[in-house]
Amino acid sequence: KERFEPANPPFVGLYACGPTVYGDAHLGHARQAITFDVLFRILSHLDYKVRYVRNITDVGHLENDADEGEDKIAKKARIEELEPMEIVQHYTIQYHKGLDALNCKRPNIEPSASGHIIEQINLVKKILKNGFAYEVNGTVYFDLEKYRESNSYGDLSGKVLEDLQSGSRQTEGLDEKRNPHDFALWKKATPEHIMKWNSPWSLGFPGWHIECSAMSEKYLGDQFDIHAGGMDLLFPHHESEIAQTNACNHSTPKYWMHNNMITINGQKMAKSLNNGVLIEELFSGDHHLLEQAYTPMTLRFFLLQAHYRSTLDFSNEALQAAEKG
Repeated sequence: KERFEPANPPFVGLYACGPTVYGDAHLGHARQAITFDVLFRILSHLDYKVRYVRNITDVGHLENDADEGEDKIAKKARIEELEPMEIVQHYTIQYHKGLDALNCKRPNIEPSASGHIIEQINLVKKILKNGFAYEVNGTVYFDLEKYRESNSYGDLSGKVLEDLQSGSRQTEGLDEKRNPHDFALWKKATPEHIMKWNSPWSLGFPGWHIECSAMSEKYLGDQFDIHAGGMDLLFPHHESEIAQTNACNHSTPKYWMHNNMITINGQKMAKSLNNGVLIEELFSGDHHLLEQAYTPMTLRFFLLQAHYRSTLDFSNEALQAAEKG
């Protein structure tokens, strides 16, 4: 355990990575929201003046969390034949509905990635100026080898880059990168890509990792206290954020907190296993894995029965025990 000492008491800056709004909120979203809702409440109860920022990712998050493939929101918009911002609006409202029912306080600020393109472009400029990025055909990549000459990488997740490289898949666009693990700070858009903005390099869109660095810094300053998110964001998202922040000569967050995942009957929750449970399905009982409907407070009580860093196995028996409790 580490003693919590805010950088600038009594003020506390808390940033949590919010959802990519291309689908309905599920149990994993509920666990993260409730975990950091409790943290927000405890800090406030201890008379800290907390500024809680949780972003909405509405652009730049490509499939497989990589630099290839389609933007998750643009893909959903294409399938549904809607404007991307209609998708964003719909699922943001659904996310809020679910979290309101779970009695989660709203954050003080909820910025969106598409609303902070200028800030992201400015950060990319700074990283380029400091020599930690390079541009190829309108796309700007973070230069991981250059960065590792003077900084360590992988401390947060414990991942060793050499191990990753030996097991990495060859992906399209790799010929542009100097190193397979260089990640995009700005992507040049293809002609059919709907969401794109002007930048000094190309008509394109920001990478997924740069948005959180830009928004946390804008609203919480160069040094803030707690950066929170799900364990699945530890690598590559949060490692990349640290690298970007260091590359700008800015301070990284003092504390990192990651909530662990929910398993369902001992299995990982995944679309391919058809075992994902949406928050609204849990409240209605309308899911093949559910024996009944459960109230929002039953779910909240169940999620808070395990330490936030441990995995939590979801089952009807466990929920029914929580309901009795």
